Amino acid sequence: MSTSIAAASRGQTFLGHPIGLYICFGTELWERFSFYGMKYLLVLYLTKYHLFTDKDGLDVLGAYAGLAYAAPVLGGMLADRYLGMRKAVTFGGLLLVLGHLGLAIEGTQAYIENGTVIRDTGALQMFYFSLALVITGVGFLKPNISTIVGQLYEQGDSRRDAGFTIFYMGINIGSFSATLLCGWLGETYGWRYGFGAAGIGMLFGLVWFLWGQRYLHGAAEPHDPEKLRAKVFGFMSREWLIYAGSIAALFVIWRLVQFNPVVHTALNLLALGFLVWFTWFVTMRCDAQQRSRMIVLAVLTISTVVFWALFEQSSASMTLYADRVLDREAFGFTFTAVQIGSLNAFFIFTVAPFFAILWQYLGKRGWEPSTPVKFALGIAQAGLGFGMLVYGAQHPDELGKVALIWMVLAYFFHTTGELCLSPVGLSAVTKLAVPSVVGVMMGAWFLATAYAEFMAALISKLASVDTTAGAVADIGVALATYTELFGKLFWIGIGTGAVLLALSPLLRKGMRGIH
Repeated sequence: MSTSIAAASRGQTFLGHPIGLYICFGTELWERFSFYGMKYLLVLYLTKYHLFTDKDGLDVLGAYAGLAYAAPVLGGMLADRYLGMRKAVTFGGLLLVLGHLGLAIEGTQAYIENGTVIRDTGALQMFYFSLALVITGVGFLKPNISTIVGQLYEQGDSRRDAGFTIFYMGINIGSFSATLLCGWLGETYGWRYGFGAAGIGMLFGLVWFLWGQRYLHGAAEPHDPEKLRAKVFGFMSREWLIYAGSIAALFVIWRLVQFNPVVHTALNLLALGFLVWFTWFVTMRCDAQQRSRMIVLAVLTISTVVFWALFEQSSASMTLYADRVLDREAFGFTFTAVQIGSLNAFFIFTVAPFFAILWQYLGKRGWEPSTPVKFALGIAQAGLGFGMLVYGAQHPDELGKVALIWMVLAYFFHTTGELCLSPVGLSAVTKLAVPSVVGVMMGAWFLATAYAEFMAALISKLASVDTTAGAVADIGVALATYTELFGKLFWIGIGTGAVLLALSPLLRKGMRGIH
């Protein structure tokens, strides 16, 4: 960052931080509001309104989530090399507004005629294209708004970590409010109101970002404006070629979200390609210390696939479970299935400060767990969350439904697991990766998350339940089906955590002095 930008950032502050931080905070808050506002509605909308089977609805969710978490890898690269963060965020925000508002066009509800489901195919195609807009928009906005936050502080600025903590709270405020408001609107008044509210939220975020440009002090501008303005093929600037290429990509993504196996194959090929490159790199280009650290990083990255595949059941099997077999009444109020998803953000608010104090307390005494141990604890707690649901299923009420407290405990353990693993993950990439390939390994980290998102939906399909007009015919059968899956996930989480814990001394040694 230039001295002038840093000086300007210090000169205009609010509560001790650059005003630009709060511009990014508000933008990310509304972007996450729109993202989570529709993510938790998606599978219920498909199964209850368009009468998809569980398997077909989860296929769409898996393809969408996998692509949405993979797109930021490309979006971040284009912004870093050409567009700059401001242009990328603005373009991504515009696509997101259009996508979320397009989702509000729900068309005619599906119905059954002579045993055949009759759907509004035009509305469904609009739905798929809107998902493509959202995926592309997330790709441009998500990685770059975080980068802007880092650019607002000089290297070594003691406020940087606190600034990212404030920014991170914007994510959770957006998630918490979206699952409560959009979930209530969508399931109570109509799906279009839930999706529409998500779109309006993103519009607020885009307007806020554009209004606050002057507070970014040039921190988000392109590195080489001349390169961006240069003509490509003699008639179009590089900037407009990127926009045109992204619009063209929408039509490819529009088709991909409808063909889950293609997305599955693409993610498998990306994973295989990375493993081939990684093997070559650590064998041919690394010294002994670098090789050791890179192998540890690869193990940790692979372990995150297990964690996020369990954790992301929240918008898949756990949402269907909440809709069908959970007693959602508490304090005289009946929550919607989507609103149950707000528990994750709620526990982030309430539990995260205790974790921060705990790590600091242990760190001062030299007792803080190493990164591999934290990963092991995180994965085990994800499994333990499913154990709560398995235990709760043994004590249903007279209607055959499970008490809400067991879902609350499941989210509690999933969130404490997240707090053990997620905050240290990206830091581990920057510390353990060979400096020349930090970007590649960061991309691999996000691709692992994308793969986990896809796997989460694939796992959920193991508990697919037969429905009639979007409702289960037998609650007991549905409960038994979900409990069987959750029991397996309990053992996968506990078992993987135990294996990683057993390997942690070896992994810590392999980190070669990095904690």
